[in-house]
Amino acid sequence: MARPVRNPYAVLGVDPHASPEEIRTAFRRLAAQHHPDRNPDDADAAERFKEINLAHQILGDPDKRAAFDRWGASAFTPGGNPGPGAGFVDLGAVEGMFGDFLEAIGMRTADRGDVRQRVKLSLVDAALGCTREVSYTRVDLCTHCGGSGAAAGTATETCSTCEGRGRIRQAQPFLPVTLERTCTRCHGTGRLARYPCRDCHGRGIAPSPHRLAVTIPAGIESGASRIVEGAGSRPRRDRPPGHLEVVVEVEPHPFFERAGHDLRCKVPVTFVQASLGAEIEVPTLEGKAKLRVPAGTQPGSVLRLRGKGVPHRSRPGRGDQLVELSVEVPVVLSERARELIAELGDELGQDSSPQRQSFLDRVRGWFG
Repeated sequence: MARPVRNPYAVLGVDPHASPEEIRTAFRRLAAQHHPDRNPDDADAAERFKEINLAHQILGDPDKRAAFDRWGASAFTPGGNPGPGAGFVDLGAVEGMFGDFLEAIGMRTADRGDVRQRVKLSLVDAALGCTREVSYTRVDLCTHCGGSGAAAGTATETCSTCEGRGRIRQAQPFLPVTLERTCTRCHGTGRLARYPCRDCHGRGIAPSPHRLAVTIPAGIESGASRIVEGAGSRPRRDRPPGHLEVVVEVEPHPFFERAGHDLRCKVPVTFVQASLGAEIEVPTLEGKAKLRVPAGTQPGSVLRLRGKGVPHRSRPGRGDQLVELSVEVPVVLSERARELIAELGDELGQDSSPQRQSFLDRVRGWFG
């Protein structure tokens, strides 16, 4: 069922008497604010972005804006009254805006030529940003005939179905308008090849391998995507290419786990370092860093390296790196080492292990 068209002035937050420049400014601001790339954790961002784009398509076109000002949302609603003298509707221009409308009356929207390609990244590249060359196959103008669809040395001729217009008008008994659609014989070009190109079979477009360098922004998460406008396939030779959607897949890292904009890692320290304190080296995204371990550090303690995490995408700054310390107990001991540890235990006594003493006290209280 077609969704109702919201008031485009309300969507963009502009006055009904706003100038074209004010409408463009409002659209750019809202589109940048609600773009899905900038809101990867917001499931509703894509719908808001579509609604903002639809509002701009209506108000950015003088004819569509005049139609809305006169008849409101009914001018773009199935079964609505577009008013007398509305003439015909350009189906090619409308289908991109009102896909639900077209499907409601039994017509499928055309393929827009969008291409989706996955790219694998290391956690470091995803966190700090990088440029990746993406290889994929897209449909574009045939290189053999230059997009004409005609074999080499031959010319095209006027399409007899649409008489060279590329479009055909059809009256619809169930609608108060005449719909204009693309000619299915010449695919909107108005020309036909008597002797079709052997590579594209007269379509004027053909698949071909393509390579493109794509910039991945810092802080992108696994599953998020990057849209490259105009880098997709050309659905027809008379239409522009669609978009390329690069979906990011972040591979596991041997040291780090991502938690939002923070990074977590586990680092082992010796019993002596945990007891007396020490300065140790730990891995970070940019290399090694110094970390001070306080004396008396317990196993499982978490120390923080501020600003060593993942960069924020929507604001300056970075998350932190959380270092969990695991204390290693020696497993290979010489006789002298055993004697020294035994002497150390006698010297320390029970007061040096308050957590163990508290545990033993609770056990005694439990069992009476």
